Amino acid sequence: MNTFQSQREKFTGLVKDLQAKITSALEEIDGKAKFKIDDWEREGFGFGSTRVIEEGNVFEKGGVNVSAVAKRLPRELQESLDEEESDFFATGISLVIHPKNPFVPTVHANYRYFELYDKDTGDMKDQWFGGGADLTPYYLFEEDAVHFHKVHKKVCDKTHPEFYDRFKKWCDEYFYNHHRGESRGIGGIFYDHIRPSDEYTADDLYEFAQNAGEGFLQAYLPIVEQRKDMEYGDLHRKWQELRRGRYVEFNLIHDRGTLFGLKTKGRIESILMSLPPHVQWIYDHQPEAGSEEEKLVEHLKAVDWLNYPKI
Repeated sequence: MNTFQSQREKFTGLVKDLQAKITSALEEIDGKAKFKIDDWEREGFGFGSTRVIEEGNVFEKGGVNVSAVAKRLPRELQESLDEEESDFFATGISLVIHPKNPFVPTVHANYRYFELYDKDTGDMKDQWFGGGADLTPYYLFEEDAVHFHKVHKKVCDKTHPEFYDRFKKWCDEYFYNHHRGESRGIGGIFYDHIRPSDEYTADDLYEFAQNAGEGFLQAYLPIVEQRKDMEYGDLHRKWQELRRGRYVEFNLIHDRGTLFGLKTKGRIESILMSLPPHVQWIYDHQPEAGSEEEKLVEHLKAVDWLNYPKI
């Protein structure tokens, strides 16, 4: 007899609630575009809701997706997880928002939960949590980076005093374009395969995901409000589109969520909604020395934003 505390029903309800709150708040700040809702269901597989916003006043493209799936663990994942043939359940929320104004950063967040079952008895034999949020600016405003990290430090401290340092470091290491030798953005928090332990229960980890999911709006919307009406020109847009190319590279080469969706035969439109609508690749492009563009690139590394010297 196991002692697992299943979070299956609670977490499924949580991601639905977060989706509704986040999409409503983003629609309000955009003032024009509404999320298109594409609910789906597959017999014997699961259900989900893909919500996409496009061509708004503030948001050029974005998606806030939820899903809950249950099936036999695919062979590819058996190998990557070092698991024998098993059944699994997974639910989560995943969002990516690409603003129109180059001075407003792209943002990504996701929170997910996984259960693994014995294929013969149906007993749960493992469970874990994962997720996080990270910011990808095109132009660096140090105070925005500090704000984003301070909110997540506060969220982390509610559950465990070591979470922020651990998950910030994990984020810096994960959201890194190894083939480019640079971070995707200025980080945030990231965690994966976190299991209940003597330090925190499954209920504690559920509450952490809840606090972090609700904290997303506190971390991001003030930045949007501050930057969305700043004037910009063609050169700013060109730089934004060049940096978006790095975002695409990371998602298609390194991102585990994208690879998981593809390996489990997920909905392609939902999986690839994270890609921006307008992107450029220019051969051997280098920012001008001393420019704001170069300033951003110089900060695409692990930075202690809570103690940043210029703030």
